[in-house]
Amino acid sequence: MTRAADQPAFIPPKWVSWLIAGVPVFPPLYLAAFASLGLLRTLPLTARWVLFFFASTQLISSLFTPQPLLSLGLNTARTLFILAMISAGVYLRDSRNLRPLLWGELIIFATAWAYTLATQGFAGVQARLGHPYYYIVALGLIAAVALWIIVFWRGGSLWWRVPAGLLSVATFIAAGSRGPLLALVAGSAAAALLRLSRRGAIVIAACLAALVLTATYGPLSTFKPAQRLLTDQTTGREYVWKDAIAAWQSSPIGGVGPYQGGPYLTYLFKDGCQLTPTLTRNKYVCPTWLSRVYGIWLIAHNNVLHWLLETGIVGTLGLLILYFYVLALTVFKKDVFGAAILFGFTAIGMVDVVIAVPDAHFAELWWVVIGMGLLPRGQALTQSTSMRVALAA
Repeated sequence: MTRAADQPAFIPPKWVSWLIAGVPVFPPLYLAAFASLGLLRTLPLTARWVLFFFASTQLISSLFTPQPLLSLGLNTARTLFILAMISAGVYLRDSRNLRPLLWGELIIFATAWAYTLATQGFAGVQARLGHPYYYIVALGLIAAVALWIIVFWRGGSLWWRVPAGLLSVATFIAAGSRGPLLALVAGSAAAALLRLSRRGAIVIAACLAALVLTATYGPLSTFKPAQRLLTDQTTGREYVWKDAIAAWQSSPIGGVGPYQGGPYLTYLFKDGCQLTPTLTRNKYVCPTWLSRVYGIWLIAHNNVLHWLLETGIVGTLGLLILYFYVLALTVFKKDVFGAAILFGFTAIGMVDVVIAVPDAHFAELWWVVIGMGLLPRGQALTQSTSMRVALAA
């Protein structure tokens, strides 16, 4: 399916590839990453110090929150989860080993179309394509990720690449989310500039141009999700940002604590517990037990503001230092897919939160790419190390 020249130096066992493919369909599978935590010791000294600083700032921030003990417990659990995702990236080493994600993502796209059409018909698609447990924005974002995998995957036959690309594009348009469009443009531009990949740049630029033309003058001119992609409305995000800033100012050093920002985001909190828009349209309501804790998944709709809200200046400083360190290494290594993820997720991160874990696999993907970025160029796992990790998992 691929040329030998496009194979990474380290290829994980087949069962690991199947595990990666299954993650989008059943996200808890990413918990297998905890088996690779020990690999963080194999990182270069500078990378270990950066990781240590990141983890320390997350925990220290807890001491300056309104509820220090609760925040310390939650921050410890979240930081361990993040370190597990980073260690999975250290194990996989090369972003090309993430290609199996595409197959699981295609299943999600097919499920979204089948569920929306079966329960609401084409009117449901006109109201924006949905999924039982993926938010609409998430569908658009993973469609962008799928397009990056398809375009950057060298070699392979058209028999799978064309239908996979068409399904991804159709899902991207029907989701009608502008944040993923921002991610697709920024990530694709970064990847094209990094490797000067003419084919990738031409393919994605042509697709975007075709989208604008067909949505403006062509058959998509009456398709509401496509029209929504061309608008510039904030849909109330400015009120959420104001709430987040006010909450951070009430506890600027350590924030209000992880998963505790919901009640402070009054613009969102006042609407009560809501499931995904698709389930809501199908008249599913939150169960009583979920209604009591629904604030834990409310977000500040901006990556940096959300981290400031939950961990204050201390925790956000650790996040930014880790991010810029990995970004510099990724650019130096000319990792096209890694750069697309980092730059693309940064772009959508201005209007959404796509790095807060746990999530439906795209936030975890960002941290896995962070782990890959911590590795120096050309470093490879020894056979004995990879075997120990595989056995431990």
